[in-house]
Parts: sequence; structure tokens; C-alpha cells
Amino acid sequence: MRMVYDKETDAAYIYIIDTIRKGEVKKTVPMSENVILDYDSHKKLIGIEILSASKIVPKQAVAAMELE
Repeated sequence: MRMVYDKETDAAYIYIIDTIRKGEVKKTVPMSENVILDYDSHKKLIGIEILSASKIVPKQAVAAMELE
């Protein structure tokens, strides 16, 4: 698992698998206004996107994320 943060868009992404290839996400499910789950063709969770991350994720966690 790895986590990245895009400061420009204030979005964080948690990769459940190391790399998500183009077209691998087959279903996107919004859990709330700011949290979106990505699933593969086997209905396995492969990623989590967090919008407005600086308002939701603790600052220490954002600071520990890779910058994108």
C-alpha cells in the first residue's frame, strides 16, 4: 500500500495495490462528497481517493505521503 498527495488539487490517493494500470479501475463508488472507492473487474478494492484531503486527513499523515 502507498499513499500520494497532490498539493495542487488537495487530493490524496491510497493505492491498495502498488500500481493501478490504465483501464484497471472498472467501478468507482462515491462513499461521501470527498471519499471515492475504486474497484477492479473482480470487485476488489484497489484504491481510495480523498478530495479536500488537507481538511479530512490528519496533517501528520498528509506530511508522510509521497508528493505527486
